[in-house]
Amino acid sequence: MGLMLDSTVTPDPVTADTCTPDPVTHDPVTHDPVTPDTFTIAEVAERLGLTAHTLRYYERAGLLDPPDRGSNGHRRYTESDLGMLRLLSKLRATGMSIADMRRYADLCRQGPSTFPARRALLITHRAKVVACIEALQDDLKLVDYKIDTYTL
Repeated sequence: MGLMLDSTVTPDPVTADTCTPDPVTHDPVTHDPVTPDTFTIAEVAERLGLTAHTLRYYERAGLLDPPDRGSNGHRRYTESDLGMLRLLSKLRATGMSIADMRRYADLCRQGPSTFPARRALLITHRAKVVACIEALQDDLKLVDYKIDTYTL
């Protein structure tokens, strides 16, 4: 079962839990888990711009709960999984370590009582991202200066 995070909706920070599992029913014939929308690993990789290898790695690294599997043994990801994967990919792209990403995912699995710890982790990460952006802006000023020196 996946972790829930809908990046298109701004949840109420007090009541929203990004780790609520999707409702699951089962197909009466195959007994496979059926959720409103499920996706193959290829579909998720294409939707999110990640590789299948990355998705399997995130699962092995403990960043994502193992998704349900169809009768053919293939992974079936839910919208909740996609939401968590979107967040994880942004955290990684902004330089969060795998260890901190794992800590965040572990906190999510523990439920709403961990909101303060999750918030603190994200605030710390945000400060690092802001510092990186400021350093890049300084670097860009030098590049712009050099470009200007070559203007004819």
